[in-house]
Amino acid sequence: MCGITGWVDYTRDLGQAGAALAAMTDTLALRGPDAAGAWQHRHALLGHRRLAIIDLAGGVQPMTFRCPGGEEVTLVYTGEVYNHDALRERLRQAGHAFQTRSDTEVVLHAYLEWGEQCTEHLSGMFAFAVFDGRDGHFLMVRDRLGVKPLYYARHQQGLLFGSEIKAILAHPEFTRALDVVGLVDALSLSRGTTRTALRGISELPPGHRLSWRPSGLPKVSRYWQLQRRAHLDDEATTVARTRELLGNALGEQLYADVPVCALLSGGLDSTILTAMAQQRLHAEQGGTVNSFSVDFVGQAEQFQADAFRPERDQPYALAAADYIGSRHQTILIDNRELVADPARLAVYRANDSAATFGDVDTSLYLLFKAIRAHSTVAISGEAADEVFGGYAWFRDPQAIAAQRFPWLSRMQLLQPELINPEFNCLYDFAQHQDNCYHQALDSVEHLPGDSPQERRMREVSHMHLQRWLPILLDRKDRLSMAASLEVRVPFTDHALVEYVYNVPWALKGKNGEEKWLLKQACADILPPAVLQRRKSPYPTSANLAYEQFLRERARRLLADGASPVFQVIDRTRLAAELQQPEGYFNSQLRRNNLETALALEAWLGEYRLAL
Repeated sequence: MCGITGWVDYTRDLGQAGAALAAMTDTLALRGPDAAGAWQHRHALLGHRRLAIIDLAGGVQPMTFRCPGGEEVTLVYTGEVYNHDALRERLRQAGHAFQTRSDTEVVLHAYLEWGEQCTEHLSGMFAFAVFDGRDGHFLMVRDRLGVKPLYYARHQQGLLFGSEIKAILAHPEFTRALDVVGLVDALSLSRGTTRTALRGISELPPGHRLSWRPSGLPKVSRYWQLQRRAHLDDEATTVARTRELLGNALGEQLYADVPVCALLSGGLDSTILTAMAQQRLHAEQGGTVNSFSVDFVGQAEQFQADAFRPERDQPYALAAADYIGSRHQTILIDNRELVADPARLAVYRANDSAATFGDVDTSLYLLFKAIRAHSTVAISGEAADEVFGGYAWFRDPQAIAAQRFPWLSRMQLLQPELINPEFNCLYDFAQHQDNCYHQALDSVEHLPGDSPQERRMREVSHMHLQRWLPILLDRKDRLSMAASLEVRVPFTDHALVEYVYNVPWALKGKNGEEKWLLKQACADILPPAVLQRRKSPYPTSANLAYEQFLRERARRLLADGASPVFQVIDRTRLAAELQQPEGYFNSQLRRNNLETALALEAWLGEYRLAL
């Protein structure tokens, strides 16, 4: 796991622009604390920060292959290609010679063998850029599900790119400005545009590549998408195949030359992965997997159940660890850590955005920082709810029937009525959500024999994988990388996703049971309590002192007559929020308006932005 950045311009000699590249690369130091590298060409600069995971000595980047004619083909790469061993052997048989054990070298030679079509052969989470000195071809690629981020911006006649927006902003000639459409897209949880909240900076979408040659313009094209196919397996075969695919994905993702651990919340998804990891490690090495969970000081006494979070995680995490036999640690977070400015600012900087899930983000960052003291790689159950239909709203008839994104029935960062009417005139918040929803519907394929229910649940599943999951994957990547921790997500394995996506809903959620297929596939390795447990999201603090902190910060914000926040958020509406009785904001769903207002203030100030 690393950070990549660079600058390509066919009309300009970049030979003396090393200082600009260094400034861009330095912004990614947390993504790659182990080493920094740079490569210069007359028309291309490539920068890299490395977090060493595989072949610690051999995987140095940028990585260059010198052709017989002396031309150089150079790669900067981040992530993991999990099938690199099999690909290396295939490429050897095609005549390629390797100097390292790294997956980086495999990706480079895959490009040399197949060009742009190398993407068809790679399995994993990755983002990379190649400059081909033979013909000046520049290629950027992002993995199928979008686990690893990648951004780009046109600059004069050239192009800037980076793993994070901040790398592009560090270019001394790039002028930063707010993009209203991108900001609304982020705050509305719509994922309906590639535009970001920074004008001129775009996200390379998941499953896409950008190709550019000296004689033309940059061209973005899709190389992978979810496709609707007939599911021909019977129930028993489907269950067995699901278990096989998940086992294969996890097995590949446990490979590393550094310590690997598991995130264990006590929920279904993390318990399955931890149990599988323990079985494999014990069988292959006689070892024990290290597992980690998070809890808050005083949470046992202060927690109040609701429909969104029916139970605390911690008792289930401890019971699961005991059943599995993992070596478990609970990371306890105190309220003072949650409200401390250094942690909150670290989250805002990591996100490069005003979109935040509040104390969930802060506690996740603190959890990752604590884990990093013990391990470099962590296995996470992220994406199982999107793949297998685990959220409560998948079984809520009103949420399913509503003509809007189903997650908005439970989760909004900012309610539309809190938008400043003048800002809404620039770009309508609710209308954007509605437009994006209908665009999402239009992109779903159906088979002629699909029933109305099957069609609807296919639409819901598709928009979760294409619109909701990228939001969560981006959050996990940003916060883990801010702690220099690599988080791997086996449920995003594209072979598993493609197979389960086409399983009929009547089987995926049989008899209305939450994630029936996944439970059936893995029931033999789960404790009964976890198998029967209802879905509960990542925990949030129940401490009233955290609510009091939010209220005080919001009052301070309201007292600032010049804050640019109120160009976006309606001051009167925000003030009315604070009239709610004590305890009202002791729930993530209700406190998101305050969290977003505070995040917006911090982000606008940190990034020196205004309308």
